Amino acid sequence: QVQLVESGGGLVQAGGSLRLSCAASGRTFSRYAMGWFRQAPGKEREFVAGITWVGGSTYYADSVKGRFTISRNAAKNTVYLQMNSLKPEDTAVYYCNRHPPVMEYWGKGTPVTVSS
Repeated sequence: QVQLVESGGGLVQAGGSLRLSCAASGRTFSRYAMGWFRQAPGKEREFVAGITWVGGSTYYADSVKGRFTISRNAAKNTVYLQMNSLKPEDTAVYYCNRHPPVMEYWGKGTPVTVSS
């Protein structure tokens, strides 16, 4: 059974940093592009950052470009999201998934709250 488990969220002041982790179990995701997504209260889930399998190219939503960095450790089957210069509008539950996402792989996410 495939499982993606996100961790590392929490409460942080504006301007602070957090590092999220996404550990995959049940199968390897090293051959797939992976992404981070987020869902703020009352809003739809949106794409945040992605990383390709071939070459490890990264791409970001405009709202986080220059502040967030996605990376992966294929050997550990883990994807990371380093978030710097956090803003209150970054408050959301953060999820990882393949990119494009696969419905059955959504996990519980990890909540991030940024206070002003």
